[in-house]
Amino acid sequence: MKNYITAMALSCLLLQGCGNNPLEAPEAPAVVNQVPANWSQDQLQRQTKKDQYLNKHQEAYDWFSRYAFSEIDGVPLILLKLLPVIAPEYWGGKDNFLKVVGLNNDPATPGYPLAIGIGISTMARDDKLGNIDYTSFTCAACHIGRVRTDNGELKLIEGGVNAEFNIVQYRVKVYQTLKKVFKDETNATTKNELLVAAFMDALKTIENVDPQYFYENYKSDLVDFSGSYEQQQIALFKTDAANTITKFTTSAENEYLSYAALLNKNYSGFQKQSLKGFAGMADATGISTTSAYSGLQDSFFGRLFSSYILPPAPGLTDFMSVWEQNKRKASWDTEHKSLINGGGQWNGNIPIPMYRNLAAQLTLGLEGNDIRVSAFGVELLDGLPATVYPFDVDVTLAQQGQKLFSDNCAQCHQPHNGKIYDNLGTNPDRSFVVNWIIRKGGIEGFYKQCSPDTEVDMYGEMQKPCAEFDGVSLKGKKDLIMSPDDQHHGYSARPLSGIWAQAPFLHNGSVPTLYHLLMPQERPQSFIKSRLDYDSQLLGFAWDKQQSFTEGYLFDTTSFPTFSNHGHDKDIKEGDKVFKLNWSDDKPGAMALIEYLKTL
Repeated sequence: MKNYITAMALSCLLLQGCGNNPLEAPEAPAVVNQVPANWSQDQLQRQTKKDQYLNKHQEAYDWFSRYAFSEIDGVPLILLKLLPVIAPEYWGGKDNFLKVVGLNNDPATPGYPLAIGIGISTMARDDKLGNIDYTSFTCAACHIGRVRTDNGELKLIEGGVNAEFNIVQYRVKVYQTLKKVFKDETNATTKNELLVAAFMDALKTIENVDPQYFYENYKSDLVDFSGSYEQQQIALFKTDAANTITKFTTSAENEYLSYAALLNKNYSGFQKQSLKGFAGMADATGISTTSAYSGLQDSFFGRLFSSYILPPAPGLTDFMSVWEQNKRKASWDTEHKSLINGGGQWNGNIPIPMYRNLAAQLTLGLEGNDIRVSAFGVELLDGLPATVYPFDVDVTLAQQGQKLFSDNCAQCHQPHNGKIYDNLGTNPDRSFVVNWIIRKGGIEGFYKQCSPDTEVDMYGEMQKPCAEFDGVSLKGKKDLIMSPDDQHHGYSARPLSGIWAQAPFLHNGSVPTLYHLLMPQERPQSFIKSRLDYDSQLLGFAWDKQQSFTEGYLFDTTSFPTFSNHGHDKDIKEGDKVFKLNWSDDKPGAMALIEYLKTL
């Protein structure tokens, strides 16, 4: 297991450099979580608190970062690792071919055969050889990021944003790999035969070259991926290889085609750019509904109504930081009939943490979802401290900024503020993605996965993770799983813990730094997104497209209406009080405010 307490604390993902040969292992940069020598006492204390929290919740963190969403479904591990053998031009090298989609090796688990953010089903399976190993993205794929510190090392941001992860590119590259094999063939039987032959030939090639290719002889406290285990997994895979390959390739092709249908519906004229994906972003509602859309295509009425299954508006937004969920926790009204004063996500439409986590799991459209992933996630994220700002802080200037924050920001950006704001001028698309049919389908799907009577084994005892919320039984309260449609047509003002790491800003990531958020007339129309270097003066990841860069991509806020960088740019009045949002006439005040925000 990992040990998060650093020595000093105790004393006080892109698309670059991808090799074409899957059997070559490129060097990975060192990633560490060391404490800088020039940190303030407050930074040291907060880092110690986070280290201690992660150690105390080690098992929950493992489920968050290392456990697959299902024991019986997903991408078979053997097929996943054969992708770069079949199509090396689309994937990276053996050491971590998934870096091409922004997933990187975990420095705390050297030798682990896959990137952090990819789980293996055997981790949670009692009978280790009772089935072939399946893989899936874990919570960490979106919610463990990285930042480059002043000394050039890379620091993990646990519970933050993986601004390198490009889920669309993963799906596109899988489809491109399959398309390379079946080319222009349209007959389903012939396509399947070609794909089965290609994967089996690739497996035979690897067996002759590297007997430890798939598991790399990795050993941990959870499982021993020895050479013997690998051979047994290969033998188990071969017993039903044709059906396994066909199921995977059919599913992958359907995912791609269903996503194309989503683009045609909501991203008309922008499909080509959308198929490249945007690292650190996803249309989560759109992706999750494509599974239902795909399943309806086989019937007449399904084809007739399937377009209503897809969201009514584009929902492409940045991933969110997920720490300190207790500050966003909803509460019951006095009669325990509705949930008020809180909620997560950008617009708070799923107020109960367990179901928010399940929503992320169901995005992958897998069978047999292991709801323990969501349950352990609730435990971990409830009080997970925000990652400490890793650069210098001017304490004196920050103290000046604290008063400005209290006067102009704190009333909205306070814990348990359940208000949805629709008066800030930001693009409204994301807040309209849930219509009545999606809400109804979501409630039924969530309830089917986890009702108040559902039991799971956690820490060696049976527990009911959906039996209650905040001490109140959820029996008879199924409709509270998702809030009514008309209650989330706007965006939440979340607490700003660890706000430095959420950059770029606004729900659609259209403003590169907090300086540009406060100085709206200086907001660039385009900038570089998903770099790991940090602009500690303006508070955001390195963004200036005039500077040379080898990572990240150009983000153009004018290329599609959903990317608009307007909003949060005019002072607003609530009652008799005016809150300052545009600081163009007070740059010193803005810089003091920025300095204070580094300390949150």
